[in-house]
Amino acid sequence: MTRVKRGNVARKRRKQVLNLASGFRGSSSRLFRTAQQQTMKALSYSYRDRQQKKREFCGLWVTRLNAAARLYGLNYTNFRHNLKKAGIQLNRKVLSQVALRDKQAFEQLILLVKD
Repeated sequence: MTRVKRGNVARKRRKQVLNLASGFRGSSSRLFRTAQQQTMKALSYSYRDRQQKKREFCGLWVTRLNAAARLYGLNYTNFRHNLKKAGIQLNRKVLSQVALRDKQAFEQLILLVKD
């Protein structure tokens, strides 16, 4: 079997890992092995937290809508159900922005769906 010298490929790989680890403290940004471990950990955290961010924002919007709907005698569940029955298709993000920034428009929505 012939000998394989990995000069350019190995250097490119190590350089890429060290560039990703450039903001880390101590040996995590200088030594390849620890930099690789920390980079893998950081990338897995960033993937996990991108998913968590979506969940947290959805929860925030629901909380805002619930608080705004309760001012008019509805809770979030009934408000969403009545919106669906009325044929109004707005997502949580838009509804929470309307509730937060435009009280009159939100009041009109409440009057439309309130039985």
